[in-house]
Amino acid sequence: MKVLVTGFDPFGGEAVNPAFEAVKLLPDQIAGAQIIKLEIPTVFTRSARVVEQAMEEHKPDIVIDVGQAGGRSCMTVEKVAINLAEARIPDNDGEQPFDEPLRADGETAYFATVPVKAMVENMRKHGIPAHISYTAGTYVCNSIMYNVLYLAAKKFPGVRAGFIHVPYENGQVVNKPNGTPFMPLDLIAKGLEYAIEAAVQNTEDAKVTMGETH
Repeated sequence: MKVLVTGFDPFGGEAVNPAFEAVKLLPDQIAGAQIIKLEIPTVFTRSARVVEQAMEEHKPDIVIDVGQAGGRSCMTVEKVAINLAEARIPDNDGEQPFDEPLRADGETAYFATVPVKAMVENMRKHGIPAHISYTAGTYVCNSIMYNVLYLAAKKFPGVRAGFIHVPYENGQVVNKPNGTPFMPLDLIAKGLEYAIEAAVQNTEDAKVTMGETH
């Protein structure tokens, strides 16, 4: 089995992006699966092309995209991606779409096809704070999750895919306001490892309630 794990490059004025920094720390094998690591641009159009090319080249069984969610305090596994691009800030190529669909022929939304609850459970079992998230935003993170699920539905049948948001790493919050959430980079990497382990080992999701009231 092959797992393609992507992480974004820095954006929004940050010197690093903990997404790819943590991906780089992953072992080359998890639960017997080969781990393929790929840095992708924080750009609406180019990121999708880069991942599509990697899927064509490596033919992964699972694709896990990883992105930074500054302000969140734990690992969050995304449940759903929506067919909408609306950028509060320009991406790294200066693109700033407003209220646009990502794919004219795509579904309104795609749900993750990896076992999101099992992934959260496995992280928690190993002492790493984790939750399901029901909004991946409308920036490039949502865009890549949506595009990969679209590609899996249209072009790469059988490929399972999902997205994990990670907090700031500690070095990023040194000059941010007191109380800004963060997580040490090695802990982020361990969280990713346990999440990927669960994705590899489970084709069906855990039967537990993880809904939200708001």
